[in-house]
Amino acid sequence: MPSRNVLKVDVPGSYYHIYARGASRSEIFLDTTDYKVFLGLFMRYLSQKELRDSAGMPYKKLYDDIELVCYCLMPNHFHLVVYQVHAGAMQRLMRGVMTAYSRYFNKTYKRSGSLFESRYKASRIASDDYLMHITRYIHLNPKNWQDYSYSSLECYIGENDTDWLHETRIIELFQSKEAYGDFVADYEAVKESLDLVKADLAGYSSDS
Repeated sequence: MPSRNVLKVDVPGSYYHIYARGASRSEIFLDTTDYKVFLGLFMRYLSQKELRDSAGMPYKKLYDDIELVCYCLMPNHFHLVVYQVHAGAMQRLMRGVMTAYSRYFNKTYKRSGSLFESRYKASRIASDDYLMHITRYIHLNPKNWQDYSYSSLECYIGENDTDWLHETRIIELFQSKEAYGDFVADYEAVKESLDLVKADLAGYSSDS
């Protein structure tokens, strides 16, 4: 039976929660370079400036088609929130990122076969309230979330000099970056947030 969260409705002008994990829950990031390579792929496709490969050929540019809003990379899975401007952009982005990263990983670690358990799963976010909760859930994934190097939280509560992460879409729902930081740290509301998200992810269990 297909998962309820495999993308079925491709809607422009919409937020999506995207998640995927390693095959058999195996790790997909083994060292700091792996995390950097994965994030570098988003920079490749989502930077405003056109980037080129070693042969001088331009990479597919999706800056005007989709925005990365939030992310957290865990050893055996990842979570993203994107804002899809034009229909089909999410599929193009995720196909490019996951294919390129799988090739890198297999070559680096001399392995073959599928790196990811399946195609990524995506759940459309239909309200600002849920959007705020899902970003908090994502940023709280690591146990050491306050000091974790591979999530977008630092850009939310500090400075962001990248053009391929659009955290302002979430910050604008709060009075300030400080207010968002307080929201994430509000442990009294965390259980409600997690229950809301896990209900939507029925049938999908991560190791967080």
